[in-house]
Amino acid sequence: MTLQIGAHVSLADAVADAREMGADVVQVFLSDPQAWKVPPLEYPGGAEAFRGATAEAGIDVYVHAPYVINVASTNNRIRIPSRKLLQQIMTRASEVGAKGVVVHGGHVTAKDDPARGFDNWRKAIESLDTDVPVLVENTAGGDHSMARRLDRIAELWAAVQQAESDVEVGFTLDTCHAWAGGLDLATVVDDVRAITGRIDLVHANDSRDAAGSGADRHTNFGAGEIPEELLLGVVRDAGAPVVCETKGDMGTDISWLRERL
Repeated sequence: MTLQIGAHVSLADAVADAREMGADVVQVFLSDPQAWKVPPLEYPGGAEAFRGATAEAGIDVYVHAPYVINVASTNNRIRIPSRKLLQQIMTRASEVGAKGVVVHGGHVTAKDDPARGFDNWRKAIESLDTDVPVLVENTAGGDHSMARRLDRIAELWAAVQQAESDVEVGFTLDTCHAWAGGLDLATVVDDVRAITGRIDLVHANDSRDAAGSGADRHTNFGAGEIPEELLLGVVRDAGAPVVCETKGDMGTDISWLRERL
């Protein structure tokens, strides 16, 4: 089975890191993932130079949106800046030639009707001006998350499909998040596809914690709690580009996958 397999890397060293790891796809942040500001791109020559370098190297690029973004929020002081920041990231992602932008599903609070969060997702998609797909990612924890459990993913998907927009919305399936979120990895690919019709990207990560723990703690393959065949089964069944997100020697994780697929 031939799949694009790569890792999350620093933007400045994306091409060098990809070559060293033997990666043919990379994921990058375009700004500090914990900040609301988008500074000038930290790459010599800017977006055009980065796009040219990755294209010349034959490397596909995905962007992970900042963690602070929560377009589902009912709090104006979070939701409105989230939409603004997401638009800035989408614009820059287009400039660097990204294949998609991964965005966490976000959450509402205990006192909120979840329907408001789903509708806020619809409004967020309608507010975007971009030619890059938005790839909603399932999340690991939180009883009020928009994309942890299958029923919530279904409601989120129904909402974004109602958006009066030409923006393409896809899905990123994270193995650690699915495991920790209580989803059945033996069937999760079919379960998600039954809802979305697609899986555009896989975040392949082992989980430090037990199934259903709600803990978003990635670890290297073989060092966590996910049985090897379950993890490999998700990657095989999804048949989408794969990004490893663990820290340390991600080249080892890439080799681990390639040897077993």
